[in-house]
Amino acid sequence: MRILGRGKTATAIYEKYSEAKVYDDTNIEEFDSNSDEITIVSPGIPPYHTLVKQSKNLVSEYDFFIDENRFSIWISGTNGKTTTTQMCETLLTPFGGIAGGNIGMPLANLDIKAPIWILETSSFTLHYTNKSRPNIYLLLPITDDHVSWHGSFEEYEKAKLKPLEFLKEGEVAIIPKKYENYPTNGFKITYSNSSELAFKLGIDIEKIKFKEPFLLDAIMAISTTKILFDKIDYDLINSFKIDAHKVEEFFDNQGRLWVDDSKATNLDATIWAMTNYSDKKVHLILGGDDKGANLIPLFEDLKKYDVEIYAIGSNASKLETLSKQFGLSVVVCNHLEIAVEKISLVHNGDCVALLSPAAASLDQFSSYKHRGERFKELIANN
Repeated sequence: MRILGRGKTATAIYEKYSEAKVYDDTNIEEFDSNSDEITIVSPGIPPYHTLVKQSKNLVSEYDFFIDENRFSIWISGTNGKTTTTQMCETLLTPFGGIAGGNIGMPLANLDIKAPIWILETSSFTLHYTNKSRPNIYLLLPITDDHVSWHGSFEEYEKAKLKPLEFLKEGEVAIIPKKYENYPTNGFKITYSNSSELAFKLGIDIEKIKFKEPFLLDAIMAISTTKILFDKIDYDLINSFKIDAHKVEEFFDNQGRLWVDDSKATNLDATIWAMTNYSDKKVHLILGGDDKGANLIPLFEDLKKYDVEIYAIGSNASKLETLSKQFGLSVVVCNHLEIAVEKISLVHNGDCVALLSPAAASLDQFSSYKHRGERFKELIANN
């Protein structure tokens, strides 16, 4: 057996199968392209990598660890995968459910005796998965992301929809309505929005405390206990705590509202965040590494709000061009510090300052968490 990569997934597999040979950029010359050995690829390695292209028997960790006897729930989509997975774990822990995959524990380390595996599933993993399938597939909305890895939005979307092709009769997929005609042998439940999905599943939306985008995540999570056990525990779902840097509201020493949504690393997350502030003037900090995404749908959406854009990061000039194209007010700041300083001069109690970058952070920060923490520091010291 061979393993491609040395990240978290690869390390966990190697710890379990120490006889395996591990390859990455440091030892490509040792790789035998004629070998038929099973080769497990780490999800972060792109399909155009030399090692991937030279592998004859390539499998994902899902194909390797998930067989017919393993009951699993997969959660995918562009935004909300982590929160939905965590919410599912909260609701399914009483039934023996454990979470892993793209968050937390790699499949190699998951308890094989657990009756339910709840897996946050990336498009990278799905691209390489050609055999295993979920018993329940929760698909959040798909928007432009990871184009540089997949090569196009169409390929990214194709990866997200791939599990539908493997579902069998009796297995369930909850998917956006735009994919209602996508072929599958599983039972499809489609939705256009949170209210429609809640109605179809018999969920009382008024009993759920979360606002969007977390409302949809909560309904998705509730669907698992509803489908499996015909049970809805509103108290348990409402006890869930949202992670930091996700539409996290706080006030400065002048009582002004600021929102840390640094986790919004793509346009769909920002679109969702804006829905909470349709009745306010929004000072929106955008920018970073947008990974080649098409941002036009974001700007088309922003036109309906009273918004002023503060552009930071490596795509600041792109944001300036788009803002002018769509008739939106924009201030080119380049850096977060300047954006906070400029917003503070005009911020009052009737508006909101929102950091929801629609971009990754690595052009200027070590992570989205670092970006969010720096945002809070700047406001605390302002």
